[in-house]
Amino acid sequence: MKTIGIIGAGQLGQMIGYAGKRLNLDFVFLDPSENPPAKAAGPVLKYNFDDPEGLEKLAAATDVITYEFENVSVTALEKLDKETIVYPPTEALRLAQDRLEEKTLFQTLSIPVSGFQKIDSVADLEKAGLELGYPLVLKTRRFGYDGKGQCIVNHRNDIEEAVNQLGPRALIAEQFVPFDREVSAIGSRNVSGQLSYYPLTENLHREGILRESRAPTDAGNLESIANDYLKLLLTHLNYVGVLALELFVVDNKLLANEFAPRVHNSGHWTIEGSVTSQFENHLRAILDMPLGETTVLGAPGMLNIIGAMPQDSELLRNPSVNLHEYGKEARTNRKLGHLTIVAENPASRDIQLKELEKYLTN
Repeated sequence: MKTIGIIGAGQLGQMIGYAGKRLNLDFVFLDPSENPPAKAAGPVLKYNFDDPEGLEKLAAATDVITYEFENVSVTALEKLDKETIVYPPTEALRLAQDRLEEKTLFQTLSIPVSGFQKIDSVADLEKAGLELGYPLVLKTRRFGYDGKGQCIVNHRNDIEEAVNQLGPRALIAEQFVPFDREVSAIGSRNVSGQLSYYPLTENLHREGILRESRAPTDAGNLESIANDYLKLLLTHLNYVGVLALELFVVDNKLLANEFAPRVHNSGHWTIEGSVTSQFENHLRAILDMPLGETTVLGAPGMLNIIGAMPQDSELLRNPSVNLHEYGKEARTNRKLGHLTIVAENPASRDIQLKELEKYLTN
């Protein structure tokens, strides 16, 4: 029986662990939290994510190591990679951690992106405003998620305030994209190079946080284009595991926003809505097993539960609703769980999702 080490014991680690039971796998997690969600799926070593002693213990107890979030020390993983097997590769993580490096990678691979410029000063942002136009989105290059670490610069008078708000960290300015919708392309690649793709997923964000995902979306030829972009990333990076590419749809064209070298919130619907979930395929990939089928079952949809758990007993008893509770303490804007449904068709799914939204307070 193989034992998988996971850096991070949040809800993504929890769901990877649950998926692994189907494959007869054991898990050990590394996380400093007092009560992490993934403790329900295996023992947790209580160390900081980059603690040498904790990482050494994790390596000694497991056959292969993966991670559930991006803010892992690349330096620590590079050292760990000399002692054991670590997937996804650290180079993919390094690139995903820096928005400037990430956008440059997209350009190198001829994956379309909006205009962007490196920002180190007020003068740099003034220059970006002249060359890229307003509004701009000013972002920290590192450690931004769920809408954090970014602000809109609508005109020149906002520049100094924006730089003061986000600095003195390294920054990037991006052209504001008036997109029609947001989608994500999720794929996987195993050690042997086998590739697999899920249908394109349409996502709805509010205040920078993912609220809803629907799959498959009516995308026409965009799905094959998105999969081409995924293939470029997966092969260029010699990637192993699941990767999610977030994209904007603008006038029936795709612009890459960012990629996540891990299982992704927008793919939670795959647990009930696909023959093989993204979590199982991540494990299959890092163990070099054949990847599972990604055929969609009906018309799936997912709603994040944010800030407070729904209390309506009728909702929780409804057999068509799948409740995934992470076991986290309630907190404003915190993801506490998600709901999924698998309807017969997209129209029915959309009606059901709209009804379910009434039970969610945030």
